[in-house]
Amino acid sequence: MDGIISQMFGDNQIFAAPLAGITDQPFRRVIREFSPNAPIVTEMISCHSLVGAHKNCLRNFDNYTGEGNIGAQIFGADVNLMADAARILQDAGAKWIDINMGCPVPKVATRAGAGAHLMRDHVLAGKIMSAVVRAVDIPVSIKTRLGWDDDHRDWRELINIAADCGVRFAALHGRTRAQLYLGKAQHPDVFDAPIPIIANGDIKTVDDIVNVGKQGYSGAMIGRALLGRPWAIAELCDGAQGVNVGEIVLRHLDYAIEYYGEKTAVPMFRKHAAWYSAGVANSSEFRINVNRIDGADALKVAIREFWGII
Repeated sequence: MDGIISQMFGDNQIFAAPLAGITDQPFRRVIREFSPNAPIVTEMISCHSLVGAHKNCLRNFDNYTGEGNIGAQIFGADVNLMADAARILQDAGAKWIDINMGCPVPKVATRAGAGAHLMRDHVLAGKIMSAVVRAVDIPVSIKTRLGWDDDHRDWRELINIAADCGVRFAALHGRTRAQLYLGKAQHPDVFDAPIPIIANGDIKTVDDIVNVGKQGYSGAMIGRALLGRPWAIAELCDGAQGVNVGEIVLRHLDYAIEYYGEKTAVPMFRKHAAWYSAGVANSSEFRINVNRIDGADALKVAIREFWGII
């Protein structure tokens, strides 16, 4: 990696963010093909579902030993269950545990008292962080936001508590919970932070990464820029040139079928097909066609025709 990012960060400091419903094992597998060393974070995993071994959630049974530098993200508000979940994920081969303290959706942040709610309850957040750190031998990180709303931008306080609890690093999404994913992300200077901080939110270009590096961040985390572009991290690090998108789409689909089975994988893959095709001529017609397809063979034919694969 000889580009400008290498002057500031290594390829193990550009993270793939946890994206609910997206960064499942098949998608991570494609990312890994382009970025062998990049830290990748799983979709968030419910501590209740994981500890209870709910069989309707495949990711409860993922084995991470062959996935390289991967962190498993958990969410919940029960101190003991969060610790138990961390142990399970460590035993499954995760290289570090990430605690979700930023998810803004109501079913997590309000009804479950987890995710972003922990920004409002620093006492509970501290108990959870301490319990998880004590429960495992691998590093623990947190992913959080600037605060609950503009009147409560207290991320520094939470980061300080995290450091006191033994958390090794944090990812900071540059929005409040109230903003959800709206508006432009803001990245405050973090030079005085007690632990390394990874910048997250609207990180899409080399300039974005260089700018947060100048603000004291120890790395950057790519999220929505990965949609339909699992090579994005490698591209930013000058490692992906001239990718054959159609072949990648077919390979991703095969991985999804292998993981979920055809009946589940095909409808789930429609969103990925739409993202991959964004900006390509006749993509609207392609998406309409894909949304009518229920079988893997027909979907593969449509993909081959759209990308001109013989």
